[in-house]
Amino acid sequence: MGTFVVRQRDTTCHTLLYAAHDAFRRDLDRLAAAVAAGKGGAAHVRAGWDNLTDQLRMHHDLEDRLLWPRVERAVAGRPAERAVLAEMRAEHARIAPLAARVDAALAGGPPQDGAAVAAVRDLREALEAHLRHEEAAALPLAEAALEAGEWRALAADAAGRCAAGAPLFVPWVVDGIAPVDRSRFLTALPGPVRDRNRVLWEPRYRKRRLWSA
Repeated sequence: MGTFVVRQRDTTCHTLLYAAHDAFRRDLDRLAAAVAAGKGGAAHVRAGWDNLTDQLRMHHDLEDRLLWPRVERAVAGRPAERAVLAEMRAEHARIAPLAARVDAALAGGPPQDGAAVAAVRDLREALEAHLRHEEAAALPLAEAALEAGEWRALAADAAGRCAAGAPLFVPWVVDGIAPVDRSRFLTALPGPVRDRNRVLWEPRYRKRRLWSA
């Protein structure tokens, strides 16, 4: 955490942020493998990619609209720390056209596989750099700046915005992850959410067979 003093925070919110980062990395690895094998145009790959872009847009929107504004208010008058948040928004803006380039390459079908390989490589590099920057600077800043009540308010606001997406987000995060990581993530969620995921959400998610035929 560097020199930041970490305040008590909402564990659920913290866990969801980092879990989403790991899921982005996992899915981009899957996409890279698919396009390298010439399967970028396959329906199951396209379905996995469409879900990944939906999750990425939602993640960046929640940060830009809910998390960073709270941190900006907390560090008012501290330009160096506010500059970190400006960098986060700028990196989000740079990632969007790279994702659009991947989308266009995949839509082109098998003849565009060479373009897809290059487009996925560029997106992976940019997103990985952004995630590392966020994990090293912006999230520790948020942890240091926000009081426990702010984290609880953030979690409530995020839950209200993302209720419709939870049936896909939760099983997407735990798709293929190590048992210890799966347990840590699910334990951070409310009991009723875990129950719905076990009974309804994961079975439905598995039937979609994202990434694999």
